[in-house]
Amino acid sequence: MSRALRPLGLVALFALLWQGVVSLTGIPGFLLPAPARVAETLWTSRALLAEHAAITAAEVLIGLGLGAFLGWWAAILLAASPFARGILRPMLVFSQAIPVFALAPILTLWLGYGLWSKVAMALLIIFFPVNSAFFDALMRTPPAWLGMARVMGGGFWRVMWQIRVPAALPGFASGLRLAAVYAPIGAIIGEWVGASKGLGYLMLLANGRAKADLMFAALLVLAVLTLLLHAAIDAACDRALRGRT
Repeated sequence: MSRALRPLGLVALFALLWQGVVSLTGIPGFLLPAPARVAETLWTSRALLAEHAAITAAEVLIGLGLGAFLGWWAAILLAASPFARGILRPMLVFSQAIPVFALAPILTLWLGYGLWSKVAMALLIIFFPVNSAFFDALMRTPPAWLGMARVMGGGFWRVMWQIRVPAALPGFASGLRLAAVYAPIGAIIGEWVGASKGLGYLMLLANGRAKADLMFAALLVLAVLTLLLHAAIDAACDRALRGRT
């Protein structure tokens, strides 16, 4: 019970500090709205927020699914083939040196202002942590296990699927947990560059109209979506890993 109340207490403390800053400094509402005003906007604009949140959630979930799927198979390919490691691994590392913001306009140009440019942004952000965590775990299979498999005559792919992949699942789960936090970033960046729907689009629209309360409300909804996604992925990973023990 105390663990559940602790986050609520922190949220309440933050809201009180926020209200105190607004009250004591007299900051205009279009710069920093009071928590009560944001809460009111959350309620009065709930239908608008829900509509745009559904679009962003769809972008994030599709991007997360595709990124996890591609990251899984790419990690297995890299672990299985020294040639692939020599060619693809440096390219994957180099891709992380390119700022995501620089890719967003290109993806919007190629894929349009609809759903798929945002999915692609989320996928690009998700792919590397999933692939890297799973690949590193695949390469850290205990040597004693591999030696025993060779003594028993296990073929390469049989060893991969029955020993290396199961042993690396905790690493894959770690990558998924990171991806759950990063996925909304890609979707929001894509919406900022070009969109007609989504929480990122709504934040830009509210900012252009000096509606700081709506902008903060959209930001809070995005934060809640991210926390729920991370909690769901975390619970699913824990359950899957417990099922192996």
